[in-house]
Amino acid sequence: MSPVLAADLGLIRLGPAADRPPTRRDPAELRALAERAGRELDGAPAEEIARWAVDTFGDRFCVTSSMADGVLAHLVSRVAPGVDVVFLDTGLHFPETLRVRDQVAATMPVNLRSIRPRMTVGQQDGELGPRLFNRAPDECCALRKVEPLERALGEYDAWGAGLRRDESPTRANTPVVGFDARRGRVKVNPIAAWTQADVDAYVSRWSVPVNELFKQGYTSIGCWPCTRRTRAGEDPRAGRWAMFEKTECGLHV
Repeated sequence: MSPVLAADLGLIRLGPAADRPPTRRDPAELRALAERAGRELDGAPAEEIARWAVDTFGDRFCVTSSMADGVLAHLVSRVAPGVDVVFLDTGLHFPETLRVRDQVAATMPVNLRSIRPRMTVGQQDGELGPRLFNRAPDECCALRKVEPLERALGEYDAWGAGLRRDESPTRANTPVVGFDARRGRVKVNPIAAWTQADVDAYVSRWSVPVNELFKQGYTSIGCWPCTRRTRAGEDPRAGRWAMFEKTECGLHV
């Protein structure tokens, strides 16, 4: 990357990474790390939380992004240029979402990993019947999101997500650092305490790409069959799986 581009992006350079662990840490050690950091970093700036993750885990830390926007990828790439950014390409994304992914890959100092399910949508239709998302959305999410994430996280000790406490009641207690017991990894949520106003301010300051669907009445964006526009006064995530008693895809539970 050129010095000019680095300056434009406001990159924060890190020192040598010789002390970063070369192999996976024991889950008990990871849990202890997460519990301590969750207490000590609660209330810290997002950049400081991201810096802790990178200093602690080095290249065994990655960022995940749904590409509703490029905020988390941008923020962490300022701390760690070249950070791995994992995008779960379900095969059912809106074109606008894929456009944000491509913009992030083209304009930010990140290593974007686009992870696909084991089956294409057509193969899934042939094996399990068409429109599984309408009949069994949990199963569809498990095949097209949860399994690909777990496969992608195989080489990491910790992963970062863009969860925010103000997004829904189910996320109100999101810690800035926690232990993902299901996967045996540390989960880092640098912007957990941010509001939508904080996100908007960051986007404006750094000209971060944002999904165009937000301008069309969407407030939370997932796969196109399971996402609708939200109505005035609704919870921001009310447009996800609106026909089902379902609020999460399974990645964050």
